[in-house]
Amino acid sequence: MARLWQALRLLLVILVALMALTYQEKRKTFLSVREVPASEPYVIATMQYVINDFNKKSNDKYNFRIVRVLKVKQQITDHMEYRVNMEMRRTTCQKLETTNCSFQEGELYKQIECFYSVFVVPWFEKYKILNKNCTDG
Repeated sequence: MARLWQALRLLLVILVALMALTYQEKRKTFLSVREVPASEPYVIATMQYVINDFNKKSNDKYNFRIVRVLKVKQQITDHMEYRVNMEMRRTTCQKLETTNCSFQEGELYKQIECFYSVFVVPWFEKYKILNKNCTDG
């Protein structure tokens, strides 16, 4: 009789776990959040998208470039979301220039710190900026 109750309890635990996973999948709640290195290929591609978007939408005469990545968090649901904290600086290259860009010094020196939250489906190269906040550094 004791074995029967143990088997029923195990069956009940499995049933509850399956229901919880199904419910979580329907709600599309996050499955994991973890800090990842900035050297991961999907992170590199996402950061390239972010900097291109920033420079395209910026009213500044010069392009900016990432100086330092402070933190990258990856959240996974039915897509990926990267949350990136980074520092960027103004370069000597104007909008259409993209090569051999050193950082501005002197009067034109400008550094900013930015937080980006980016929706990413990397296997389709789909990106969408969900949140952006940049402040002078």
